[in-house]
Amino acid sequence: MAVLIIYLCVGLALLAALFFAQKVLRIPVTGSPAEVEKFHRISGAIQEGAQAFLRSEYKYVAGFCAAFAVLIYFALGHSSGSQVFGFYSSLSFLVGAITSSAAAFLGMMIATRGNVRTTIGARTSLAHAFRVAFNSGAVMGFGLCGLAIFGLMTMCLLYSQIMEDTRLVMDMVAGFGLGGSTVALFGRVGGGIFTKAADVGADLVGKVEAGIPEDDPRNPAVIADNVGDNVGDIAGMGADLFGSLAEATCAALVIGSTAAGILQAPEAIYYPILISAVGIPVCLLTACFARVNEEARSVEKTLKGQLVISTILMTLAIIGVTEYFMVESFTLGTLAVTRMGVLISVLSGLWGGLCIGFITEYYTSHTYAPVREVADASKTGAATNIIYGLSLGYKSSVLPVLVLAVIVYLSWHFAGMYGIALAAIGMISTIAIGLTIDAYGPVSDNAGGIAEMCELESDVRRRTDILDAAGNTTAAIGKGFAIGSAVLTGLALFAAFLTHAGIHTLDLLNPVVFAGLLCGTVLPMLFTAQTMRGVGIAAFSMIEEVRHQFRTIPGLMEGKAKPDYARCVSISTKAALHEMIAPGMLVLLTPLIFGTIFGVEALAGLLAGSLAVSVVMAISSSNSGGAWDNAKKFIETGKHGGKGSDTHKAAVVGDTVGDPMKDTSGPSLNILMKLMAILSLVFAPFLQSAHAALISWLF
Repeated sequence: MAVLIIYLCVGLALLAALFFAQKVLRIPVTGSPAEVEKFHRISGAIQEGAQAFLRSEYKYVAGFCAAFAVLIYFALGHSSGSQVFGFYSSLSFLVGAITSSAAAFLGMMIATRGNVRTTIGARTSLAHAFRVAFNSGAVMGFGLCGLAIFGLMTMCLLYSQIMEDTRLVMDMVAGFGLGGSTVALFGRVGGGIFTKAADVGADLVGKVEAGIPEDDPRNPAVIADNVGDNVGDIAGMGADLFGSLAEATCAALVIGSTAAGILQAPEAIYYPILISAVGIPVCLLTACFARVNEEARSVEKTLKGQLVISTILMTLAIIGVTEYFMVESFTLGTLAVTRMGVLISVLSGLWGGLCIGFITEYYTSHTYAPVREVADASKTGAATNIIYGLSLGYKSSVLPVLVLAVIVYLSWHFAGMYGIALAAIGMISTIAIGLTIDAYGPVSDNAGGIAEMCELESDVRRRTDILDAAGNTTAAIGKGFAIGSAVLTGLALFAAFLTHAGIHTLDLLNPVVFAGLLCGTVLPMLFTAQTMRGVGIAAFSMIEEVRHQFRTIPGLMEGKAKPDYARCVSISTKAALHEMIAPGMLVLLTPLIFGTIFGVEALAGLLAGSLAVSVVMAISSSNSGGAWDNAKKFIETGKHGGKGSDTHKAAVVGDTVGDPMKDTSGPSLNILMKLMAILSLVFAPFLQSAHAALISWLF
């Protein structure tokens, strides 16, 4: 029965994605012949740039994944003494990587077609434009969930036919999460570097130096900036949350397979997948309530209402699923776990995620005092703006970390390691609606850019600005969800790794473990340094190119000549592909090398240290960047002198500093937390045998 429900929900998700895609694509691109030509030319340039970047990026990713699959095959086959185990683990890895790539590509393709249709909808009404942008985002939300759950469930069923040992089956399926997270690493880092290089170049040279508006068609970096919104905030975010969904579920499956009570009830084995699956009809029902009127406040209220409604409905769904499909009690190690304990674990993650989202909103929305203080600090220059923004980011990490601590305590107390994995699944159980809202933001942002570049009437830009402003608020909430789920997913994978490696107690007084802990604390710092430097290098080239075109193209500033948009897209693409390699290798190779040389206990210390530091850095970076961005937007509403004032210029500088923090380094730390943990889980048998062989050879 559980399997049937899962596949019905998957079918519903894919049909919903198809339905929303058709609704978007059926909207005709209308206007005068000159306007239609502009619409097609500009939206076509954004589509072409986004596709070109993903094609180039996925060539690198495909080559790496093929080589890594070979490594998995030989390493796990040798350490386990079974080439069958190695083969199917590597197959899971490849399927996860392909599925993640396909989901991200699908969402981005619809988004790059929905943007111009949102612009056209804004000529009619705010409600019409909102519906187009929301439907565009829903394709990513439901399509990604359907593909992820379908891939996981199918791998579990197929491998169950090959092996009778459920624990081995779940160990092999864990490769699916590793594949998804590997793609997410390059998607997040590469996409983040691309989008922020373009954004920094467009803002510093266009808005500050040249004094022209945002999305002005005279700015050579404006198309690259719009392309970046799609490859970073849609493809990158999609791959990130695909990884969270797959990895948290894999962690729960691996830990659950060690409990005899769960193994004796086949439907309880798939309980983690079932939780994510029932979230699909819940989110589809929630989407029916997404309606706005012509009032600006209604858009933000509706989007936040989607999160609240989906959480309430999901609570009822989780209670029902737990009652009918989870065993009454089972033993996990020495801990007796009850059905009620499982329910509390899932619900703590679900409601904790909502709390983190709204805490994030408080610190990043200009509706509240913290961001207004940053805007006020801009009156005395960029330096005070940056000081206040950094202070806000550090302070904003306190409450989310406390919420996560409560979730960890409750879930661990009631259901042990299994509870933590279920809390992570609970937090992202409404991922379909969360991703819909996340993807809605870049679509609305692009729609405003197209309206500006096509020089449409002011009412159109006013409506797209309303949509974009609401999207900025919910994007910050989405980042809070993503970070929270990454922490819990990383911790769940860490728990699964300890279980797999046979580590029952981690002694911090052990010098090897403590040394590993200290080494782990510097990894997020080094990773952040590499990604920030990558954005800086790419932005330097972009700034020089934009300045060069302003100087050398006659009539560009007067609007009599067209800039070379393709050149800026090319610069961002090449820089992103080059600069994503070093941080990617740091994350992928460190656990393997460290575990082989120093052993799995030292590696456990490394993972714990990196997880603890990453969560604080990710929250503070994302919230500082979000606060700087919205402080700038608050000033642009006419406060403190409005656009073009010295206060505004100071806020633009602060926003430019925050761009790589909130859209590159901060979100990319999510991948570091998850990917190092799942790498350690998948390679645990190999690392143990490799370390033993090394010690034997040395001594």
